[in-house]
Amino acid sequence: MASSHVAERPHERRGENLYPCRLTQEFGDFTMTLDVPEGVWNPTPHGVALGHALLDLDFAGEHVLELGTGCGIHAILLARQGARRLTLTEIEAPIIDNARHNLVRNGIDVEVEGLVCDWTAVPGASHAGDAIWDTVVTNPPFAKSGKRYRRYFIDMLILDAHKLVRPGGRLVFVQSSMADIPRSLRMMAECGMETRIVAETSGPFRAYYFEDDAFRREMATVPGGYTVSDGRHYERLIVFEARLPR
Repeated sequence: MASSHVAERPHERRGENLYPCRLTQEFGDFTMTLDVPEGVWNPTPHGVALGHALLDLDFAGEHVLELGTGCGIHAILLARQGARRLTLTEIEAPIIDNARHNLVRNGIDVEVEGLVCDWTAVPGASHAGDAIWDTVVTNPPFAKSGKRYRRYFIDMLILDAHKLVRPGGRLVFVQSSMADIPRSLRMMAECGMETRIVAETSGPFRAYYFEDDAFRREMATVPGGYTVSDGRHYERLIVFEARLPR
């Protein structure tokens, strides 16, 4: 397992939300310690919201696929919630190595497979209805998706879920109200999924939202996309659990 020396305190920021640091994150009565080297995203409000939602879900005995594991916070929680096996994907192998490192650092001992791939183009995906994963968990890119159509990764996730999840399995993901909650609910219903909202929270805009004028103009057109209170902008973060048809 590859791991790197990581400083005990944050260094000067280099890149988007990428800080070489060691940090702690609380989830319920569990405090995890994470090493986050340069090039790996720190836990975001979206990721933390998803993490808290995972505490209320049961993954006992499941083989779980996480698309975009990042520093491994969800992988750690999935194992603590009973997952017997994890498949973790990222676009670069060193990020997966770092997630493995954080799993070990937090006392996690489950079978882990790491795959370098891009979003839903996962080795093992199937068109034949015999997908191998019980649940897919993810925090889809949106504001920083790099796509003109910002819902690209959310839509692909919903439309390709049947290739990744066994019949009757689950899709668990977080999205912002600015990504159009009703639209996601309609898409999942059209794909035959039974969906429930398992968690909802709100928080102020992140600093980089104000750096992208095009993004702010687009978000202003989304009904209920955000609220403004005392001069501050707030988004809602919603965590979905969608059950695929059998």
